[in-house]
Amino acid sequence: MNAAIVNLTHPDHYLHWGFIQLSLANGIVIVAMVLVFALALVLPFRSRGRSGR
Repeated sequence: MNAAIVNLTHPDHYLHWGFIQLSLANGIVIVAMVLVFALALVLPFRSRGRSGR
């Protein structure tokens, strides 16, 4: 019952860009956060209508 859904005993995968070393899982989280931030800037908020305010 305590088994993990994902096998956690294998070594991590890392991304290398010069002196920057980033785990793949952290890279995916960072990309997802940037996408959500970009969508929040681009998508308009719902308005209640044109009430003159």
